[in-house]
Amino acid sequence: MRLRHIEVFHAVMQAGTISGAAVLLHISQPAVTKVLQHCELQLGMPLFDRVRGKLYPTPEAQRLFVEIDKLNRDLVSIRRLAANLRTGESELLRLMATPTLGASVIPAAMTHWTQAFPRSRIQLSTHHTREIVSALLLGEADLALSLHDPRHPGIKTEVLAAGTMMALCPLHSPEAQGQGPLPLEEIESELIAMVEDDPLGQMLHNAGEAQGRHLDSRITVQTYQLARALVEAGVGMTVVDPFTAASADRARVRVRPLQPAMSVQLYLLTSASAPLAQAARRLVTYLRDAARSNLDSLG
Repeated sequence: MRLRHIEVFHAVMQAGTISGAAVLLHISQPAVTKVLQHCELQLGMPLFDRVRGKLYPTPEAQRLFVEIDKLNRDLVSIRRLAANLRTGESELLRLMATPTLGASVIPAAMTHWTQAFPRSRIQLSTHHTREIVSALLLGEADLALSLHDPRHPGIKTEVLAAGTMMALCPLHSPEAQGQGPLPLEEIESELIAMVEDDPLGQMLHNAGEAQGRHLDSRITVQTYQLARALVEAGVGMTVVDPFTAASADRARVRVRPLQPAMSVQLYLLTSASAPLAQAARRLVTYLRDAARSNLDSLG
């Protein structure tokens, strides 16, 4: 029996008539009759006795219906699952991000996501890039955000947005008094630096070395949010990614682009062996929009 045969047979058994089955299947009565006749022809036996225009299931049809009814319930479940996958309402998405992006980009994206998909489910967590890569490779995350391209053969990267590194300066600092980009040679205040293995911290260090300027610091931190909080407290100045800069308190901090300009890219990380489902791709759209909105807020 073909799938169409099964659908028509099940509908006739439920409705008891050709006309009733046609209504259930949203097709014409002749179409139901034709499929049913073809089904009986392929089976080599009648499924219904026709008596004065009425259909009476044969004993064989009664036995067949028991199994087909189970199959029909499975088909209904499959259709419901397919519909939910299309709308993203039944799928649990697992999104990871570095702490900075978890605090700056994800909240704005979630605002739109939860409004558009009120029945959606998502698991959010923050980790450093090294841990994110491991989670993606082990299948413990579906997608992730990072400011660092891990350049791993098992990880696929996609640039969602790009900006430049920004200087955060306390309002009382000399760096906050100037206009336009802040040259590295004009940094005078206490510099709050990132730890040595941080990619953006290394970029800043290399830029300073290229200009013959050693950017030393007594204070080093592991997260850009902590660096921003210290600047807001007036401890010193720092250089961070544009997404962290966008969330700085402008009542306490002056934000200036750095000179020379140093590009920062926001990467979407996924497993190279696990393409994103449609629901996840829609989430990526919200993440991209939120990231670009962050950059736009810097003017």
